[in-house]
Amino acid sequence: MDEKLLKKIKALRPGSKETVKTWSRASTITPEMVGFTIGVHNGKIHIPVYVMEEMVGHKLGEFSLTRKFVRHGGKMQREIEAQQKVAETTKAQTEKTQTETKK
Repeated sequence: MDEKLLKKIKALRPGSKETVKTWSRASTITPEMVGFTIGVHNGKIHIPVYVMEEMVGHKLGEFSLTRKFVRHGGKMQREIEAQQKVAETTKAQTEKTQTETKK
C-alpha cells in the first residue's frame, strides 16, 4: 500500500467526485478506498477507476490496462462482421414490421 495514496484518500470527504491520480499500480485496494475514483496511470494516461467493494484485495493495476486490443483478422474478419451486421439489420427490420402489423 502506498502511504501517499492513502494520505490523499483520507484527505477527501466521503462521496467526493474528485479523482486522485496515482502512478502506484502495485498498490493493493483497501476498504478505505471504496467509493472513490482513482486515476491509475497505464503508462500513457490516467484511467479513472471507481473502486467498489468487490475490488478490495486486488491491485490497482488490474483495472487499468496497459495494452489496447487490436482485433485480429483482416479480409476474412471484415467479411464475417459484415455478415453479422446484415443479419442484425434484417432482424431489426422484421421485428419492426411485426410490431407495426400488430397495431
